[in-house]
Amino acid sequence: MRKLTRKQARFVEEYLVDMNGTQAAIRAGYLPRAANEQASKMLAKGNVRARVDEALAERSRRTGITADRVLRELARVAFANAGDLVNLQTAEVRPVTAADDTAAISSVRIKQVPTPEGMGVEREIRLADKNRALELLGKHLGMFADKVRFEGALPVVITGDGKLED
Repeated sequence: MRKLTRKQARFVEEYLVDMNGTQAAIRAGYLPRAANEQASKMLAKGNVRARVDEALAERSRRTGITADRVLRELARVAFANAGDLVNLQTAEVRPVTAADDTAAISSVRIKQVPTPEGMGVEREIRLADKNRALELLGKHLGMFADKVRFEGALPVVITGDGKLED
């Protein structure tokens, strides 16, 4: 692999900060008006792309953050059943709830409140955003494509007047 120039190495370092090529190019010293184009060129260069990929793999090994782990966590949130986690009558986390399942719990708030019978306890348990987790999983699976991509050939029939036939 060809060695990176000082500016390319700086670009790679900056790119790893936020994965934003344009901002990385600006921080690496490229002119703001040309940063988007420079970022695109940099990421298209084999040696720069290889160094970015290598650095991302290093980070993943070091932190233990992998695509599989992120997907598992999203699945925990997306498919959590509140009734399995929380006693719906008392709003208490069930004692048999597995530690992994509690990942779907966003917050727990317990507050003492005065009642006619004396002090009572008010519990509020919020689960993480299930819809957002499902949306992210769906996008990962390609279920909610913003753009439709068609590959292949369709039979096209043109009528005698030059119009496409439906």
